[in-house]
Amino acid sequence: MRLRLRRICGNIFVMDYLAIIVITFISGVVGTGVGGVVGAVLKRDSNKVVSLLLSFAAGIMLAVVCFDLMSEPIAKMESGDLPSYTPFIVVVAAIVGYGVVHLLNFIIDKRTNHEVKHIDKDHPQTADDLDELIHSNHLESHKDNHSNLFIAGLVMMSAIALHNLPEGMVIGASYSITPDLTANLFSGSGFIMAIVIGLHNIPEGMAVSVPLISGGMSKIKAILLTALSGLPTVFGALIGFALGGINEIMLVLALGFASGAMLYVVFGELLPESILMWKSKLPALALFIGLLVGFLLVMF
Repeated sequence: MRLRLRRICGNIFVMDYLAIIVITFISGVVGTGVGGVVGAVLKRDSNKVVSLLLSFAAGIMLAVVCFDLMSEPIAKMESGDLPSYTPFIVVVAAIVGYGVVHLLNFIIDKRTNHEVKHIDKDHPQTADDLDELIHSNHLESHKDNHSNLFIAGLVMMSAIALHNLPEGMVIGASYSITPDLTANLFSGSGFIMAIVIGLHNIPEGMAVSVPLISGGMSKIKAILLTALSGLPTVFGALIGFALGGINEIMLVLALGFASGAMLYVVFGELLPESILMWKSKLPALALFIGLLVGFLLVMF
């Protein structure tokens, strides 16, 4: 009987990890790959649509962080499973998560500036246009220098790949608080995060494929390489899920780190880009709607 129980538990354990791999593969690899396809057939009249999409995704992320990821350790503290200083652990872990993703984004920004040797009115540092968000404005001004564009695409691919690792940890940590994961794979905060990170990966995939294709690589090969840059999402998710399952303190650290990482994505990337791309009150409305939708998704 004990051996049979051990086999059952082992099967559940393996199924949980297989489920995490499948869902994060779709979010990371497929999401980034879709961006690569969009970049290959680029149409540059979608600023308003992209702005609303980014704001809506930011609202859902914010709801999941505030109403689920950061509240879970507090609920465990109130039930007596965690010590009274748990909120401080969450805050410190969130600061670390925020700092790590900020550093990775700083590296991405610094590296992609080499694509253009100067910053002027035609090459602003902020992305207030879809062309700037995916760096295709740089391609128009330097389209004769194919080798530099190709190298810029490879640098962007590597940077995005590193950036996807902590994003995967967010999905894994979110799933670590999901009871009976295989039965609830398509519900709860983990699934919500997988969706919004997948949406977030689309413009990142465009940022990789556009310079690769303009640098002379075939569209098929560029799309495949772009999709592969999303593969670290899977590894990050496995790490986040494993850390969250060690013990209660590691779960708090994983959730805090995930919260900080997502808060940077929301306030350091999605919102500034969406507002700059469409100077209107509608991105704020999309954020509000996303926040409410995220709240309902978390609650139900």
